[in-house]
Amino acid sequence: MQLFYNPSLDNSFKQFYFTAEESKHIVKVLRKKAGDILYITNGKGVLFEAEIITADIKKCKAQLISEDKTIPKSYSLHLAVAPTKMNDRFEWFLEKATEIGISEITPILCEHSERKIIKPERLEKVLQSAMKQSLQTVLPKLNPLVTFDKFLEQTKGNLKLIAHCEKGEKVELKRRLQADKDVVILIGPEGDFSKKEIKQAIESNFSPVSLGRNRLRTETAAIYACTVVSILNN
Repeated sequence: MQLFYNPSLDNSFKQFYFTAEESKHIVKVLRKKAGDILYITNGKGVLFEAEIITADIKKCKAQLISEDKTIPKSYSLHLAVAPTKMNDRFEWFLEKATEIGISEITPILCEHSERKIIKPERLEKVLQSAMKQSLQTVLPKLNPLVTFDKFLEQTKGNLKLIAHCEKGEKVELKRRLQADKDVVILIGPEGDFSKKEIKQAIESNFSPVSLGRNRLRTETAAIYACTVVSILNN
């Protein structure tokens, strides 16, 4: 099944047009024609079935046939991750986290951060592509880049965790998690969180957790955390 994305689509639409880019892909690449059926999601948990009316390479027109609402997950996973020095590594994380199942991502700026600028538009496209590829109907929320201090101030929730490499009392991630419960996890930059940041997080009711004995790259640590949460809840 080929899945398309249209964030403005809802059941008030009878007919609609695909963008020029998607129209070209549908007609020229996929060789779809009038009468063929397509599937579209708005990224808000709804899968639409539509029939092509006009197979125009620049403005493909379709009409909605049906809609199916996805049952919401019983939990949400919010990862706050420091962007990696190499853009492609962070994009890889976003792609795989979306495939595995993540609800929200916040890029955070830490004391040891090597990358201090991100391109939200490009990252959004990575998320959209991964959502479509994995045939999901909910697009993860990507928040603006914020400082570590600001994130601590604005984050609410009962289960808040910080994964770091410093010595000290830590519990394995899987032992801290609870099925069907929302969770927020902090993942630091390549140089890890500073001792000051770890102290601040703990004072803000974040519990320290371990991701195993091996020292992991930022993107690997984030994917590991995402996977553990997913396995617990599936």
